[in-house]
Amino acid sequence: MSDRKFLFVLGSSRGDGNTEILARAAAEQLPSDAEQRWIDLAAHPLPDFEDLRHDSDHVRPHGDDVALLLDATLAATDIVIASPLYWYSVSASTKRYLDYWSGWLRTPGVDFKATLAGRTLWGVTALAHEEEVVAGPLTGTLRNSAAYMGMRFGGVLLGNGSRPGDVRGDTQALARAKTFFAQEAPLARFPYEE
Repeated sequence: MSDRKFLFVLGSSRGDGNTEILARAAAEQLPSDAEQRWIDLAAHPLPDFEDLRHDSDHVRPHGDDVALLLDATLAATDIVIASPLYWYSVSASTKRYLDYWSGWLRTPGVDFKATLAGRTLWGVTALAHEEEVVAGPLTGTLRNSAAYMGMRFGGVLLGNGSRPGDVRGDTQALARAKTFFAQEAPLARFPYEE
């Protein structure tokens, strides 16, 4: 794991929520030489994404939250999307972050897709439903995004919890958290490629 740089993108509207608790439990297992950077999208909100790919010249952002997230994303070897399951997919702030990837694909001098190719995308989510299959759309969003970018996909660590702190009672999720980042992440593939 040496030289690994983990970016944890927190997409909850609630600080220290179940998803963040589960993500931190998994991160505790990382070796001390694995760098960790945590960015809370609630503390660094992105403006609504405006798709200008066919309308204007793109410039690299500077000095704002967009620049912070772009630079952090480019520097990471491992990107961990920690988003609660909101209406069966990622949160609005997480979706907005992923929408910005579209603009970054066209930002001069960034070579966003080539830079992320071969790196690993992971997911962590807490859901308030007993049947984990309902998180399929969230998992699909992350897996397909990784496939498009030529990234590896480590899967999604699922935990159960609705009220703050509930996930601490999900012993199975906490056990999975102990080895989540130790697994080998395969190259992501679209479902039609499998």
